[in-house]
Amino acid sequence: MGERCCAALVRLLVLQAAWALSGGQVRYSVPEEAKAGTVVGRLAQDLGLEAGEAEARRLRLVAQGRRASVEVSGASGALLVSSRLDREELCGKSAPCALRLEVLLERPLRVFHVQLEVTDINDNAPVFPAARKNLSMAELTTLPGSRFPLEGASDADIGANAQLTYTLSPSEHFSLDLQKSNERNIEPELVLTKALDRETIPVHRLVLTATDGGRPSLTGTMELVISVLDVNDNAPQFNQSVYKVQLPESAEVGSLVTRVNATDADEGINSEVTYGVTNFIPPSGRDVISINPNTGEIHLTAALDFEEVSVFDFRIEARDKGTPSLSGHCKVVLEVLDVNDNAPEVWVTSLSVPVAEDASVGTVVALLSVSDRDSGENGRVRCWVWPASPFGLEATFLGSYSLVLREALDRERVSEYEVEVRAEDGGAPALRARRGLRVPVSDVNDNAPLFAQAVYTVLARENNAAGAELARLWARDPDEAANGRVSYSVWDGGLGVGVGGAAGSSSSSSGGMGWRPASSYVSVDAESGRLWALQPLDYEELQVLQFEVRAVDAGEPALSGNATVQLFVLDENDNAPALLPAAGSAAEAAAAALAGAGSESGTLWAWAAWGAPAGQVVAKIRAVDADSGYNAWLRYELCEPQGGKGPFRVGLYSGEVSTARALDEADGPRQRLLIVVRDHGEPARSATATLSVSLLEAAEAALAAGSSAASSSSSSAVSRSAAGAELGPGAASAATNVWLVVAICAVSSLFLLAVVLYGASRWAPRAAVLSGPGPTTLVCASEVGSWSYSQRHSRSLCVADGAAKSDLMVFSPNFPPPPPGPAAKDTQPEPSALLDTVSFPSFIPFSAPFYPLSYLMLLSAGSFPTAY
Repeated sequence: MGERCCAALVRLLVLQAAWALSGGQVRYSVPEEAKAGTVVGRLAQDLGLEAGEAEARRLRLVAQGRRASVEVSGASGALLVSSRLDREELCGKSAPCALRLEVLLERPLRVFHVQLEVTDINDNAPVFPAARKNLSMAELTTLPGSRFPLEGASDADIGANAQLTYTLSPSEHFSLDLQKSNERNIEPELVLTKALDRETIPVHRLVLTATDGGRPSLTGTMELVISVLDVNDNAPQFNQSVYKVQLPESAEVGSLVTRVNATDADEGINSEVTYGVTNFIPPSGRDVISINPNTGEIHLTAALDFEEVSVFDFRIEARDKGTPSLSGHCKVVLEVLDVNDNAPEVWVTSLSVPVAEDASVGTVVALLSVSDRDSGENGRVRCWVWPASPFGLEATFLGSYSLVLREALDRERVSEYEVEVRAEDGGAPALRARRGLRVPVSDVNDNAPLFAQAVYTVLARENNAAGAELARLWARDPDEAANGRVSYSVWDGGLGVGVGGAAGSSSSSSGGMGWRPASSYVSVDAESGRLWALQPLDYEELQVLQFEVRAVDAGEPALSGNATVQLFVLDENDNAPALLPAAGSAAEAAAAALAGAGSESGTLWAWAAWGAPAGQVVAKIRAVDADSGYNAWLRYELCEPQGGKGPFRVGLYSGEVSTARALDEADGPRQRLLIVVRDHGEPARSATATLSVSLLEAAEAALAAGSSAASSSSSSAVSRSAAGAELGPGAASAATNVWLVVAICAVSSLFLLAVVLYGASRWAPRAAVLSGPGPTTLVCASEVGSWSYSQRHSRSLCVADGAAKSDLMVFSPNFPPPPPGPAAKDTQPEPSALLDTVSFPSFIPFSAPFYPLSYLMLLSAGSFPTAY
């Protein structure tokens, strides 16, 4: 092991000594463009390394930033070409081209320097800066012996490979002379040996060839194109010295006046001619024409006017583009021909607008002036107005006219006129002119407001909110501004309203009618025409309201128009049924006396005999509803205790309380009944009545019946109509004689009452006439009774018993309402009693009394009404 180390150390020392003796550097040479893999030199051997040692010590090149294109073979240690070597790329024109390489050897680390020289080969041909060179030489002015330097070729190689020689293709006019600028460069020059003639040879084409000194030699060529230039020795010449042109003054702008033409015997730029105008007579002609500098065409640039200038003179110049340029001249004379080219002119000198629509015929609206610049027939003008009405022209003096009004105006029909004043001269063809005038018509207040409808029908439900909008009225006034601004108001001038009261309510001496201003019910917005309710309307107080609304404009004087408004109030179910209040009748007093002490106030009383058969009427409940129609149609119901059925029942529509079965002592001395009265409205309203029925012996019942009949015959009809309950008849089988007495007294009392009512109606004050006769009222009879409804006002006649009659049509005559007194409320149809209803109009001018036939028949039969 030690011997090996000593041997290696000795070899290293020897190699280091050899390297030091040789200067520490190895040099190689390789031609450019050598193929890849070419061996440049045995680097390991030259460095004194043994076989295999180069690979073991990792002999390699160290990169220095530029690709060296060579590499060290790891196996053999030889330096090889790895890629293309281009000396011109690596070193350019530098000579010699040496590359410095560093070789690294490890264990121990050593660095060696290697110099690689790349030698040149003739691989680049001479190259000219351009493949073609153009030269221009003027004829006559370029003398023989003239020299023209040429750019030489270049060769990327060096040395003998870059030494160039030049040759020129044969020519009798040119030769080549080579000049040495220095020892290396030669500059070729082209020498003119013979004068040039453009007309003989306009272009000469030569080839310059450059050859290098390599083996084999390479060449490069450049084409020389020599153009012989012309000399400007000819001036342009016009084909006419004077151009005469005639144009009418009506020629349009842009029209062609004439075309001048000049030629030049030279060629090229020396023969190119441009045109221009050098003189204008008169000077205003400068704005009249223009000339195309290339074509020589002369065009109009402004309108001609014979009246201003009749002849124009122009000086035209033609100049070539040679150096120096030459020119030629000619004259153009333009004669203007007169034509009728001036239309008449219409001017408004004074205009008085707007014109009031009530202006009188003959009013002067405008003053006009008419003229024509032409003369003779061309300047004679006639004028007229279109359309011909409502204006016309009147001539005042030569060339002056007045526009006057010939017809009456109406702004609402035509608010503005477009008038045209037309003029025509006497030329051929004639020329026309027109002048438009806008003549507005001012408004005067000559139209009254007009409503869209003469009569407005308005439906409003009762109980409306105060301030609710009922309708919107609109009146049109065709006038404008203040004359057409309409304001609305309710007119109270002499107009009353009909007020219809409900049956049973207190009324004035006019029978529920009176004069009241419509403005107390409604109001109309002055600007929009909206109709408002000032207070809630009540159908039971007012069914129809008729009034007038006046529309007044703001003109001077103001005009107005009226419209009639018929306001119909629609009924709503806003009144509950009301029981007729107790009036302290004798029958009730008797029933209360028989009941004894402990009676309660507000309770209705009746009596019945023990043993009374089923179906016997004990009492009748009377109720009224202030509403009308179905809202006032009442039905009666008996509230019975749960778990049992009582001995009494009530008629659904009649209100009659009758026995449901025979009465016996088990029913007790007294029965307390709760009766509910409901209407047919939506929602239904109701009232409650309490009836106390006392059960008596037959003799006591007969005595009570007689006392009740006698007392009833002496009481007034008003007290009977206000009774809340009606006592039923006693037991007829037990008191026949008493019943006969009662019937005779009742008939006598009713006859006397009829006479009193007839006399009172004859002397009752008449109501004010507010309306025409009332409408026909249909009285209908059915199995549940007869009932009727009048749109204005109704009265009801009720009887206690009787069968349903056939339908009866009653026509309302013109007669006043019944005499003042307590009015009976409407009663409802009853299934077992005939209800004859007679409709009375609200406004009745007739004074004769009238009573229904059925009513008189009931009187003669002994029946008596309970309410009228």
